[in-house]
Amino acid sequence: MTDPHRETTAPPTDPSDPTARLVAWGQELLAVHARLRDALEVAREAVDTADGAAPTPTGGADPRRLIGLYCHGFCQALEGHHRGEDGSVFTALLQLRPDLAGVVAELQQDHRVLDHLLGALSHAVDAGADAATLDRHLDGIDAVMETHFRYEEKRLVDALDEPALAVALTGTDRRAALGPLA
Repeated sequence: MTDPHRETTAPPTDPSDPTARLVAWGQELLAVHARLRDALEVAREAVDTADGAAPTPTGGADPRRLIGLYCHGFCQALEGHHRGEDGSVFTALLQLRPDLAGVVAELQQDHRVLDHLLGALSHAVDAGADAATLDRHLDGIDAVMETHFRYEEKRLVDALDEPALAVALTGTDRRAALGPLA
């Protein structure tokens, strides 16, 4: 599970509200990473729960469908998070901090690796892979994702919390910038 000391969120920002506070994007990033870690755990639990379970009678949910729901949901959340970073947050950050270009390039390479791993997981789920196979996919994603998150948090949170970035991203929807779990 996630570390409760890491989850910090800023209040929603309405750009039309003159009293709205600027978003601390680094803190938002930490909160989204915590939610993505939780979503991965929920996907793991769905796989573990369905392992060996027979479909339930008409009144209950089919355990295999739950795997698809949670695994595909996790995949979409992580992909959306990375698309948002690549499309808005990193662009704004590099305009203000070109010295971070190497870090951003490494993170974007991680995004491509994770996209490949997520695609493989989605394919395995759709093909009805067994729990052991799905666990291996989730283990691989977890390893790359955790390394990626820790590097990103170490290298970018302070820069993302700089007031100039908050100003540059004023009016940017957090979900568009950091994905559906923002």
